[in-house]
Amino acid sequence: MKQIHAFISGKVQGVWFRESTRREADRLGVVGWVRNTPDGRVEGMFQGPDDAVEALIAWCQQGPPDARVRSVKVQEMPVTEGLGGFQVLRGGAARP
Repeated sequence: MKQIHAFISGKVQGVWFRESTRREADRLGVVGWVRNTPDGRVEGMFQGPDDAVEALIAWCQQGPPDARVRSVKVQEMPVTEGLGGFQVLRGGAARP
């Protein structure tokens, strides 16, 4: 079991990145959350079997078709309880 905190940068807001990440996490059996940050990145907390979390990180390096991912920064975290399902959190989007 693994838990990571990730920041994805590039053209990742306004391209269905969060919803696509939720769908991929559900497919892989990963729980956690994803949200936009005010500085234009996408932030996520992913928890699940090691191989499933690694597969989601690999997916984030590409993202959905309209995304242009520049970097994915990952920090491994201690596994915590309370992450059930996968949520798209609202708010925090960059302002034009």
